[in-house]
This record gives sequence, C-alpha cells and structure tokens, in this order.
Amino acid sequence: MSSKITALHTRLLTVPLRRSWGVEAPENHIIATTVETDDGGTGHGFSWTPTIGPQAVKALLENDIAAFAVGLPSDPEPLWDALWLRLHEAGGGGLTTIAMAGLDLALWDLAARNANTSVPGLLGQRRESVEVYGSGVNLHYAVEELVAQAERWVAAGHSAVKIKVGKPDIAEDVERVAAVRHVIGPDRALMIDANQRWDLPTTIRALSRLEQFNLHWLEEPIRADDLWAYKRLRKHSPVPIALGENVHTIQRFRDFIDAEAVDIIQPNIVRVGGITPFRRIVELARTNSIAVAPHLLPELSGQLALTLASPVAVEDVEDASFEQLGILSGPSPITIRNSRLYGTGRPGLGLQFAAGIPSH
Repeated sequence: MSSKITALHTRLLTVPLRRSWGVEAPENHIIATTVETDDGGTGHGFSWTPTIGPQAVKALLENDIAAFAVGLPSDPEPLWDALWLRLHEAGGGGLTTIAMAGLDLALWDLAARNANTSVPGLLGQRRESVEVYGSGVNLHYAVEELVAQAERWVAAGHSAVKIKVGKPDIAEDVERVAAVRHVIGPDRALMIDANQRWDLPTTIRALSRLEQFNLHWLEEPIRADDLWAYKRLRKHSPVPIALGENVHTIQRFRDFIDAEAVDIIQPNIVRVGGITPFRRIVELARTNSIAVAPHLLPELSGQLALTLASPVAVEDVEDASFEQLGILSGPSPITIRNSRLYGTGRPGLGLQFAAGIPSH
C-alpha cells in the first residue's frame, strides 16, 4: 500500500543563461517542487519554462494541484490520470501539463528513493550510455560566432549537431548552414530548427535552398498547431520532419502520427506533464515506427533515455545544463564525455536545487 501525500511545496527560481537565447529568452525559470508523504518520505521534482508563465505554473501547483493531491496515494501513474481529468477544464495541455510535471517528477523521485535506487534503476535501465548531440539557441549569433560554436562541437566529439534557422532572408540561412556544414564536414549529422518561424510556402522555398546540405531533419518550421500544413509538408519534403517540443498531449502526438505528418517526435518531458505521459508517448511512437528525440533538459531526458527500448539521442544545448548554470546543490545525476551521456546512479532523480538562488 502506497503512502499518502501530505504536502506539496514549490519554489520559483529565475536563472540567467550563460549564453543568452536571444533578447526574448535571456533566462530560464525552474519551479522546484517537494512532495511529502505520511510515512515521512520526501520527493523532489521541478517544472520548467524558458519564458512564459512561471508564476502561473507555480500558482497551479500551489492551489489546484496541491489541493487535489493532498490525501491521495503517491503512486505517480494513477494520480497523473486523475489530475489530468481534474485540470482539463483549464486546458488539456500547456500550462496545465507543465505544472503537472512538477508533481509527477517529485512522485517518481519519491518512488525511486523509497526503493533505494535511481529513477533509471526503478524503471529498468537498458543501456549504459546514450548519444548526445550538440545544440545551440543561436539564431542571433553572427556567422563567426556560429562557426566557433560548431568548432567546439567538433572538438567535443559530437557526431550530430543542430542550429537555428529562420532569418528574414533565406539567403542568410543558406550562408549559415553552409558555414556549419563546412566546419563539421560531410559525415556528421546536421539538423536545423526553424522554431515555428515559417508558413508552409516559406518552408517549401527554404527547403529548396537548404536540402543540398544533407540535413538529418528540419525541426518545427511551422506553427505546431497546424497539423494540416505538416501533413502537406511531409508528403513533399526531401528532409525528414521533426516536431513536438510544442505538442503537449499524447492525443495530439497521436494526431500527428495518424496523419503521417511527422518523422521524428520530440516530446519535452516537462511540457507533456512528466515521466508518466512521456513514457506513454514514446511507446506510441515506437509502435508506429516513429523515431524519438527528447527535447532539452539533458539531466532529465538523459536519465529516461537510458531506460527506453530503442536508443535515442539526447539534446545538450551549450552551457545550459542545470550543472553549468550552477543551480544544483550537489553533483549532477548525469555525466557527458566523448558525446555520450551516462547516469551516475544518484538516488531518485538526483536533482536538488541550491539555496541562495533568487526565488519567489
């Protein structure tokens, strides 16, 4: 019989990025969560958003989610389902699922700690390490800065890298992609991410200029809400289509897969609501022969990647890990060397956030 939840606490941390993601995203927000149970157990998790809604996420956790969860058993999966139904009036995904992740991650952390193991150990670790690809939020970089970043990725041993596209003039994108391809050579995988900056005609025009660079995927070129456009695009695209960082529910991922509108899905574990829905989304993709590439948060994505049935590559945005931002109170639960990510076996998720960080 599982313990019952007695309290849910939150703390909002605002952390300046070491390498700004541009004027619209100079910092990230982490809503650290702690869940307590009637047998004295404690679990630690978090929600996350780079720009929009940290105060709203914190309010949802402190009010609606805490009020619903206190007194219920601490089993993460049945509680997730009941909570999603409870919050659905406020939206099936988005702020609701981002907030839900704060509780879900804390409950998985608690379950692993109670079992005296790590979350990968609890879920069943299948491999010692997973591939890491170099990534950057670099659309605002000058070409020289972009080239220098690509040189660092090569020096770090990455066999795959990703850069941003979406300049006002496609000729600028061509110049930048060409420069990076020259640095990394012909054999490394090169992905590009347009971050929803284009419409369908612009995407088709851009691909006609960019496909010459042997692209591994084109990521989220069109607004993620526009299933119709992605369905059209994938039928005609010479480059595999990746999306999912702005898709928040398994129902919506199913819609894209059923419509044959995507080649690679990229769920963000926090944005979809935590480990519970992430694992279901991965299984949906696997049973439909769709590749998975988790979005951001290597300390979290990397640990889950070690447990998946099929190998996946984990995204590591330069200088943006929690450890590099200096916000952990202890060692990271992962290490990255020679472009491979390894778990350290720390109890639970192995993530506790340092005191002394500006909080609200």
